[in-house]
Amino acid sequence: MVHEATEHTPPAGTGTAADGWAALLAPRLAQFAAVARHEHVTRAAQELGMPQPTLSRALARLEADLGVTLFARQGRAVRLTRAGVTFRDAAERALAEVERAAESVRLEADPGGGRVAFGFLHTLGSETVPGLLRAFRADHPRVRFQLVQTYGEAMLERLRAGELDLCLTSPLPDEPGLVVRRLDEQRLRLVLPAGHRLAGRRRVRLAEVAADPFVTLEPGYGLRRITDALCAEAGFTPRVAFEGEEAETLRGLVAAGLGVALLPPPAVPRPGVAELEVLGQRAVREIGVAWQAGQTDPPPVAAFKTFLLSRKGRLL
Repeated sequence: MVHEATEHTPPAGTGTAADGWAALLAPRLAQFAAVARHEHVTRAAQELGMPQPTLSRALARLEADLGVTLFARQGRAVRLTRAGVTFRDAAERALAEVERAAESVRLEADPGGGRVAFGFLHTLGSETVPGLLRAFRADHPRVRFQLVQTYGEAMLERLRAGELDLCLTSPLPDEPGLVVRRLDEQRLRLVLPAGHRLAGRRRVRLAEVAADPFVTLEPGYGLRRITDALCAEAGFTPRVAFEGEEAETLRGLVAAGLGVALLPPPAVPRPGVAELEVLGQRAVREIGVAWQAGQTDPPPVAAFKTFLLSRKGRLL
């Protein structure tokens, strides 16, 4: 069906540029709502900035398409039928939702403000991410952040689904559809109970604890994959006694004498443990920023991405 075009500009006299989004995006609902509000076609046409005959034809087409009579006409004055009242309530809710959605996405594209959906690993949440946000917001004080703190696989799944704009992750994913830039690396330590037979050493080979129970993160966490890979490289499969979801909890389990662990350095030194350098292997985890390939970044996301890339080698 061919419909008569209406001018794609917000209605006159509506104030700011955002005020007419509902009329711009859903003109037929807006036309109906205006007539229902005024109960007069001419006055509604004046509000909408369109000729009265054009509005009358648009209403007639709407009724024809719906197969119901929305208005009882008395010259140019009208009143809603029972079907019209039902449709008016739904139309007003729909227009209000369009208005809210349009304003929301417009605000997110505001170069000086807007929102960034940012994901990161639990182990980066105590110091690294707060420091990054503080430094970024010194120059972008109106940018808001939706922060998602989770493990690597769950975070990448949300990134692929479009729920996140950017994420800090490790190990670095290598898969189609994602762009990844390495930013820094973090040296891992072998964490032992303070009373462990090797606790007085500064350095140790991973094979020397092959018989010890390990406490690790659960499968699916990047640090778990790194732990398993380093142990395999050292010639053994770790005997996992406890699995957790947070590095500092694992450190507490080590302090309680329940096993050993490979962990990044703590934000604050923890009593009850010894943290040793791993000899003979490159015991590190690379940390990078990832985003979806081909996406067009709103200004606040582009600014934060540029900021993160400028921190290469200085992230931690």
